[in-house]
Amino acid sequence: MDANRFKYGPVSPASASPVSSAPGVWHALGLIALYFALQLAVGGLVGMAVGVVSILQHHDSITTVVAQGRAWLAHSDATAITVMATLLVSASLILRLARRWWPRLWAQAEPPGLGFTLASPIGMYFAALFVGVLTPVIGGMLTQWLAQGHDVSQDIKQLGANTSLWLRLPLALLVVSLGPLVEELLFRGVLLSSVARHVGNGWSIVLTAVLFACVHLPDLSFLWYALPNLTLLGLMLGWLRVRSGSIWPAVLAHGMNNLLAVVSWFVMTPGH
Repeated sequence: MDANRFKYGPVSPASASPVSSAPGVWHALGLIALYFALQLAVGGLVGMAVGVVSILQHHDSITTVVAQGRAWLAHSDATAITVMATLLVSASLILRLARRWWPRLWAQAEPPGLGFTLASPIGMYFAALFVGVLTPVIGGMLTQWLAQGHDVSQDIKQLGANTSLWLRLPLALLVVSLGPLVEELLFRGVLLSSVARHVGNGWSIVLTAVLFACVHLPDLSFLWYALPNLTLLGLMLGWLRVRSGSIWPAVLAHGMNNLLAVVSWFVMTPGH
């Protein structure tokens, strides 16, 4: 194991690719913004498509079309279909762009590499499973303590609760695989690598964890006491990325974390 892998100083230029071929901080932030903007755009397009169909079939007014589109999107199955469509489109585009823009960094282990290579040592995958199971437990206890009895809801738990079983299965598969993959590419791949060039691996883990927590606040109705839980998860995912020299342990831990949330889809009765 490289003794410098978890150092707290700036990354040595000798071990990095030329600056022109490495992602910058603005590149990383722009790619993250694009990812979430694509999700909003695709969701809006799905709603518009429903409206167009309504116009062609019933010649409804614009006001009626908008109302019908919102009503359709509010339906559990419709929401699940929209989420799957937005995730497939936005994640596929982001993965393609990153692979095209930084091909030499794709399989490079050390930052500014993106880490799409096997972890070293292989035991880091077992550590990832441990992190994926333990972190949400500790983080959940911390959140409940900070919330002081207030309700803490997660969109990911509510999303599939009333969705048809035939949609829950593919939705769960995407939530525990493609979702974590693209988010780890963005935060522990591109962003961590770009920040590490300026402040070193240690601070880059902290900064990316905080940003990771902040961008997920809308999923938690902007409840501030959810931030420590999300930040803790981000810190552990960043540690896995740097310590293993690979992005895959972080993807595995992130997927396990999401899996624990979607288990409730299959044990909760509809309407509860």
